[in-house]
Amino acid sequence: MSFLQFKRRLSLLVGWAADRRIPGPLRSPVYKTYARLTGADLADMRGQLKDHGSLGAFFVRRLKEGAREIDSDPTHLPSPVDSMVQALSPVTEGSVIEAKGRTYPVRDLLAGVGEEIDLEGGHQFTLYLGPKDYHRIHSPLDATLVESRHIDGERYSVQPSVLAKRRVLPINERVVLRLESDRGPFFMVLVGALIVGRIRVVGLQPRHVGPVDPPRAFARGEELGRFEMGSTVVLVTPPGFLDPLPETQVGDPIRLGQSIATFS
Repeated sequence: MSFLQFKRRLSLLVGWAADRRIPGPLRSPVYKTYARLTGADLADMRGQLKDHGSLGAFFVRRLKEGAREIDSDPTHLPSPVDSMVQALSPVTEGSVIEAKGRTYPVRDLLAGVGEEIDLEGGHQFTLYLGPKDYHRIHSPLDATLVESRHIDGERYSVQPSVLAKRRVLPINERVVLRLESDRGPFFMVLVGALIVGRIRVVGLQPRHVGPVDPPRAFARGEELGRFEMGSTVVLVTPPGFLDPLPETQVGDPIRLGQSIATFS
């Protein structure tokens, strides 16, 4: 068995285990133990622990009303996820930063989506979702999803320590989303990881490839998709779209809706 086959089977096994129904009396102690080990905050969870029938359902738990405030300033771009800023950089000579000292061609990440759009001088934000984070992904502004491309790939871990040692983001399994907004096109790339084989996009069948017909409109702050376990979102914008806020720094924890950039 190859290492790639092993990782895929491991992902399937973990996914199968995460979907197993947990008896009602055990749910609260199981999820509280998970929260204690990972640092997950249960105070902002919608509903009760007993409402989540499996560990997989608990991973994609929803937030209670008002748990996150989406920055309403029209000159600001809010984060689409709870995360840690793994990297941010301009697109320079076609490349962006994966981790300190390591770069990769942004076109490799996008896998053919938006080839006609000039990205040189644009920006990327790499946002890492850890086990403690809320795992749903929201649209950072009013936008229309016009293309979604699922790319089969590797299943390397996306933990920061791994990204610092090897190229991962442009070769892992991922879903590339092209969105159109009043400010122009931008991309969100949902990157899978070692045990993250299920990436869902609202309104689309799994593994969709090609134009979204009809295009799907999302309001600022509306749920766009989810990881069925944590992973990474890479936001890519063309030049003249936005400027990162000076206070947004690599290593910072970021909450859904918190401003990370201003529009140019």
